Amino acid sequence: QVQLVESGGGLVQAGDSLRLSCTVSGRTLSAYTMAWFRQAPGKEREFVAAVSWTGSTESSDSMKGRFAMSRDDTKNTVYLQMNSLKPEDTAVYYCAGRGPAAPSRLKNQYDIWGPGIPVTVSS
Repeated sequence: QVQLVESGGGLVQAGDSLRLSCTVSGRTLSAYTMAWFRQAPGKEREFVAAVSWTGSTESSDSMKGRFAMSRDDTKNTVYLQMNSLKPEDTAVYYCAGRGPAAPSRLKNQYDIWGPGIPVTVSS
């Protein structure tokens, strides 16, 4: 059974940086296209970034330049580097996976999800 577990979240101040990690267990990461989504209180879950099993990437236009996703298949882990954090980045961040396919911004294209990890950015 494939499982995703996020780590690295927490409370930071505006302008700080944070790196989230998502570790895959139960199967090798190289077989998956992975993504990050986030959900702020009272809002829909929104796409942040994705990286395909071949390494092609897709990023949200509103976060491009501040957030960057990467993957390390040797560690079965994907990362989300978040810089210049703003209070509006406060959300629960979710890691998601799908089989070998192009990156997608649509959450219903992903069939494996981590439990989520909260990130709070104070002003």
